[in-house]
Amino acid sequence: MKKYKKLTITLLVADFLIVICFFFTYGPVSYFRDLLITTAMTTMEHKYLARTLYTEDMINNTLSKNYTEEAQENTNTADIVVKASSEQDSYGSIYEEQILKRDPEHPDYKIIELSGSTYKGYMGVIYDPSRIKLGITPDLGSMGSFLRNIVKDNHAILGINASGFLDPNEYGNGGEPTGTVIKDGKIIWRGSATGYGGGLAGFNQDNILVLTRATPEEAIKQGMRDAVEFGPFLMVNGKSAIVKGNGGWGLAPRTVLAQRKDGIVLFIVIDGRQPGYSIGINMADLISLLERYQVHNAVNLDGGASSSLVVNGETYSKPCGYSANGERRVPNGWIFK
Repeated sequence: MKKYKKLTITLLVADFLIVICFFFTYGPVSYFRDLLITTAMTTMEHKYLARTLYTEDMINNTLSKNYTEEAQENTNTADIVVKASSEQDSYGSIYEEQILKRDPEHPDYKIIELSGSTYKGYMGVIYDPSRIKLGITPDLGSMGSFLRNIVKDNHAILGINASGFLDPNEYGNGGEPTGTVIKDGKIIWRGSATGYGGGLAGFNQDNILVLTRATPEEAIKQGMRDAVEFGPFLMVNGKSAIVKGNGGWGLAPRTVLAQRKDGIVLFIVIDGRQPGYSIGINMADLISLLERYQVHNAVNLDGGASSSLVVNGETYSKPCGYSANGERRVPNGWIFK
């Protein structure tokens, strides 16, 4: 009798869980359905999760109501005045104090911990943008490198991942970037379209972060020295992208390159896909984060398992890739030397 009673309870619990899952997946409340579809469909290798559960019409309908609308303009470089920030007696907000108050242990940069209801991450604050370069894997086109090795090989202090890359399966080696890559004022790679909006994003000869939809040749003529191609552009000339629904990108790890009007550059990495620690951030919360720190221009870079922050040769964030420390091989990264 006890055996049958336990079996009955087990079956009832299983039925209850199935009903709950069915409710979240197909029920009248669209939040969880939208979250699952937008999260899956903006990954390289997990689109099957959405397509297994939903028809293409349901997926397309969800994506049509959840998207991020970029500002349709290029960076106005005259807005950015790169200057040496100095200590202050008072600050307009706690966020301004976090940015401007130097870390006495390494006054040329600092690391700020970030957290929200669904995420944890880090922000590198860099006071001298002239020291930011694009680090490249030595085997571009055939094999990517772990970001920590790109940072070490370039004798750099900080680094974040940059370009996306071709990933025919979930074990892509990071060797072939998507989009164009510009290094030292020259085009070193022309890849396939990224499919994520945005355009070229990088630094010009005046060390200003430029977001532009110009051709690579036009961008170089206009002074671009280092750039990658990705998107979406999250802020352009202080104008935030408009988020519809959940933004169309779900919850995921993210990497962002940003600059304030005073020239200070922010390396932002949000960890994710790790229940109990950090699931990820959506576009609405990401843009709110940028606004909080008075960002003027910002671009979304490759995210997911590629998102990582390296500090002094060690992986500082908690990436969710397949290597021993979670990093994936990537074609390049933004580094601070």
